[in-house]
Amino acid sequence: MSDAYSVPHPLTHPATTPLDLGAFPAGFAWGTATSAYQIEGAVAEDGRAPSIWDTFAHTPRAVDNGDHGDTACDHYHRWPTDIALMKELGTDAYRMSIAWPRVLPGGDGPVNAAGLDFYDRLVDALLDAGISPSVTLYHWDLPQALQDRAGESRGGWTERATAEHFAHYTSVVAARLGDRVRDWATLNEPLCSAWIGHLEGRMAPGWTDLPAAVRASYHLLLGHGLAVQALRAAVPGARIGLVTNHSTIEPATTRPEDLAAAVRADGHTNRWWLDPVYGRGFPDDMRELYGVELPDRSGDAEVIAAPLDWHGLNYYFPVTVADDPAGPVPYAREVPRPELPRTGMDWPVDAGGLEALLLRLTEEYGVRRLYVTENGSSFPDTTGPDGRVDDPERTAYLEQHLSACARALRKGAPLAGYYAWSLLDNFEWAYGYDKRFGLVHVDYATQRRTVKASGRRYADIIRAHRSQAR
Repeated sequence: MSDAYSVPHPLTHPATTPLDLGAFPAGFAWGTATSAYQIEGAVAEDGRAPSIWDTFAHTPRAVDNGDHGDTACDHYHRWPTDIALMKELGTDAYRMSIAWPRVLPGGDGPVNAAGLDFYDRLVDALLDAGISPSVTLYHWDLPQALQDRAGESRGGWTERATAEHFAHYTSVVAARLGDRVRDWATLNEPLCSAWIGHLEGRMAPGWTDLPAAVRASYHLLLGHGLAVQALRAAVPGARIGLVTNHSTIEPATTRPEDLAAAVRADGHTNRWWLDPVYGRGFPDDMRELYGVELPDRSGDAEVIAAPLDWHGLNYYFPVTVADDPAGPVPYAREVPRPELPRTGMDWPVDAGGLEALLLRLTEEYGVRRLYVTENGSSFPDTTGPDGRVDDPERTAYLEQHLSACARALRKGAPLAGYYAWSLLDNFEWAYGYDKRFGLVHVDYATQRRTVKASGRRYADIIRAHRSQAR
């Protein structure tokens, strides 16, 4: 399969922005990240059952252009090519996720041996290539069978039983892969699962139900804590973390109303997800704002706050807000900042936000080991007549945010690795295939892979750091 991707010329590219490579410690993990539903395809092969994203993506008008993940990047069949690409880039770490419905099609119950076999082969091949796998257990693809299983509430993550099933699924995966995988994340971006999926309706399961969203947020974090327990029992010496997405929040003006809106937006985006994990409980001001009784039981707080070995930060953009009392929770309206450039997602670019969040996690929450588990940008890409894909905006974004990492390291942030989002262009959730984040371009009609200029620049940075660290 070596002809299935293209490197138009050697992986060299003149530096465009000086980077403080000396700030990055020896042994720093240089990686890329993906998720199962976004790249694997093969949604009905070898015993895999539907997930909530299969259902959502096939719902009319839910996803741009009617796109879905049925084939995606065909990684399920082309993974040897994709590992070869990682080696070409020089990365030594790969953040991947396991598809729960590929392993336990019913959410619990019988294990699908073929699904586990796929991940077993993938992990072995990564290790043979000198690439360390970092496994995320839940990246939004809940088995549809659990979504359909209503109990005290509406099914899925609104049910406490789903958190318990997640712990069981974790045990199954850990028992199979734990002898070779050291780094584990329980959840990816629970904010998106709860708020965007259950409150805003723009992600699976596509609900607009505040009580359901709050219940889902609680059970996601409970599932995280139960999964930590399961991993500790199954994999002695495992390094376990949680991956959360955050933004810096700034008020649009100094008016008291806007200052208060920024506090609410910070609670909704940041504190609701960090405070309970670090032993502070769910923030009282947000509980009052939501007005929804939490489904808590005695002992849950301790489970949710199970000690972690690392924390993963996903960062893409800052947020500036103004008071919006007639809007949806948290009654804070985003205000554009015209002085900032914007990506193809219409997201503002400010690398200083990454530095600020790394330092906040270090100083306010006492995180002892940090990873940037996702960071990247979408821009329209075109393939030139010579087969090259030049993407100067993405290259600049990468350099700026790595410089922010260097500044945070100099100020004491215990940053141990950086995973660029994403290795490949892929199915970008409700945006379909139009939005491209990859360091590697994918021609979806042919599945041909081409390393972009940003990927070549990343390879140069990695090589330069290793040379300097010797």
